[in-house]
Amino acid sequence: MVAWTVAWMVPLPAAAAPAGLRLDAIPVSPHVYYFHGQAGVAGAENQGFMSNAGFVVTNDGVLVFDTLGSPALGEAMLAAIARVTRQPVRRVIVSHYHADHFYGLQAFKARGAEVWAHENGKLYLASDLARERLAQRRAALAPWVNAQTRLVPADRWLSFAPGSDIPFEMGGLHLRVIDSSGAHSDGDIMLAVDEDHMLFAGDLFFTGRIPFVGDADSKVWLTALERMLALRPQVVVPGHGEMSRAPLDDIALTRDYLLFLRDKMGAAVADMVPFEQAYAQTDWSRFAGYPAFTAANRLNAYDTYILMERESLHAK
Repeated sequence: MVAWTVAWMVPLPAAAAPAGLRLDAIPVSPHVYYFHGQAGVAGAENQGFMSNAGFVVTNDGVLVFDTLGSPALGEAMLAAIARVTRQPVRRVIVSHYHADHFYGLQAFKARGAEVWAHENGKLYLASDLARERLAQRRAALAPWVNAQTRLVPADRWLSFAPGSDIPFEMGGLHLRVIDSSGAHSDGDIMLAVDEDHMLFAGDLFFTGRIPFVGDADSKVWLTALERMLALRPQVVVPGHGEMSRAPLDDIALTRDYLLFLRDKMGAAVADMVPFEQAYAQTDWSRFAGYPAFTAANRLNAYDTYILMERESLHAK
């Protein structure tokens, strides 16, 4: 198949990435590769490379899923793709508009790629939060994110009927864009590659590490995880962490962590225990050894506490 027969081809030239910034594509399945980001938060030590992205090689070009956290990383992706196949990048699908997943878009737009994203991403791009995050990343990730870095909108904003997918064909492959909006973010989507029985899950699934929950709706998120399992993929590429060839087992950490947050913070809300007291009284040892716990857990717990307060008010 295409992805396994390209080693003999001469790569097309691609714009050079900054010195020292090289990515290597990891084979996933017959047509799919991915880039595995480092654990931790975005900073100078990892040059913002702390999330995953991937691509699908078809007979009619390359489809990319996410573009990492800087234009420099986008350029490095393009160079890595060119070492795998001579096929041009024709389309990019954005899992959601969080900085670590789409700041590389402008490198792909400069090559003429078409960008697809959930229509809810329009609200984020127009928000003060988007502008504040860009300013923060320009300070934290200079020179990889700088004054020339811009927020790139989609060429096609995807609109979904409730519970529906958007199937399409590309270069002989059958793919599906799956709406999971309102879970991790307002604009979550996943991508299934049917022939390869694989799924790009975005930030709905974190392998071997604590997820960043933020202002996510964990109730919707848990439903999305069940839907993910119903697809019965043989391999899943998450937004963070290593690819999973045992999705049923590996999804358990994300699911169990969300359930634990909801149980402990929900009980505190029901008993009118203040957050600081509830957090201090909770035994976090089950999750404390996982990557990102120190950076994410307190904020995750606080946001879940607020969410459970809202849910309790709506239940009355």
